[in-house]
Amino acid sequence: MIRIDSVTKRYPDGTVAVDRLSLEIPDRSITVLVGPSGCGKTTTLRMINRMIEPTEGTISLNGADLQQQPVTTLRRSMGYVIQNAGLFQHRTILDNIATVPRMIGWGRRKSRERAAELMERVGLDASLAKRYPYQLSGGQQQRVGVARALAADPPVLLMDEPFSAVDPVVRKGLQDELLRIQDELGKTIVFVTHDIDEAIKLGSTVAVMRTGGRLAQFAPPAELLSNPVDDFVEDFLGADRGIRRLSFFASEGLELTTDPVVRVDATAEQLAAPDAPYLLVTDAEGRPLGWAEPGDLTAGDIVAEGLLPYGRPFVPGADSLRAALDCAVLSPTGWAVAVDAGGRVTGVVSQQAVGEAIRAAHSAADTGDARAVGPADIAKVAP
Repeated sequence: MIRIDSVTKRYPDGTVAVDRLSLEIPDRSITVLVGPSGCGKTTTLRMINRMIEPTEGTISLNGADLQQQPVTTLRRSMGYVIQNAGLFQHRTILDNIATVPRMIGWGRRKSRERAAELMERVGLDASLAKRYPYQLSGGQQQRVGVARALAADPPVLLMDEPFSAVDPVVRKGLQDELLRIQDELGKTIVFVTHDIDEAIKLGSTVAVMRTGGRLAQFAPPAELLSNPVDDFVEDFLGADRGIRRLSFFASEGLELTTDPVVRVDATAEQLAAPDAPYLLVTDAEGRPLGWAEPGDLTAGDIVAEGLLPYGRPFVPGADSLRAALDCAVLSPTGWAVAVDAGGRVTGVVSQQAVGEAIRAAHSAADTGDARAVGPADIAKVAP
């Protein structure tokens, strides 16, 4: 456990970056520091590995005061990932990742073997090993940065807005990858971001900080969204915090129906059977093609190109109620399409049914019976 006890950082000009901050960061979890610019997030992170020394207070790791440890030893025991990766441009990808193992005395061969292993773990193709950073995309460079931070197998990983410089699609992929890696390795991760959606998706616990470096609230994401401690936290979470809260309600209890689902080779009898305003047409293997009004379909002559789009499907049990609601809202018919892991339709659900499930989930949450979606599941939730 990392314990931050009444820590203050005051600069010579009188500026207070962090003010009497106290936090207990649990082992084998992701703790996210989030807040507006100037609230002391990065300063706090850098005080943990002593890139910045605190003015007052103590920071300890597993009971040992970090001030009593040699700085170089401390920093080598902690992985550190920053925005834009901070890679050595004159070194290959393999040698970038092997940097810390070489610094702590590993042999060249062992270091490179470890680097190659980590390339696979973070989703980098082995063919990239001999390339240089400028030859990689931004997302690939960030993966290299994560691999380099993990190379010496540190128990603690510090991450300072590592994904903020990449586009939203790449960013989501990197977030998912981090959750997958954390599920496998169980590191103690301290993650800094200014993005509340990223904080909620990644954090086991979230520390919301105020301008001036004071702690506003420290809680699991679901509790933060349900019970913001004051107006500042509520405003920072945004007007749509209720929608974000749906990410913590499972969708597996939704009542799906297959009545409006027909295959592309459906008979006239099958097309006439369902009593529904729209029919969802699937291919021969059960994958969705699109929606149509029953009167627009002719048995044996269904053309996929003439169908309405089915929107984005969701996977019951894996995705949340937020994802199901999003799918229903995006659908031109108001019905969300549920699929299995292979993309085959398992049923459809209306906006009304999703709304009823949301009301039931809120009621259950108020009595402490709600089933929450864990961090590993949140990786699969549509933003």
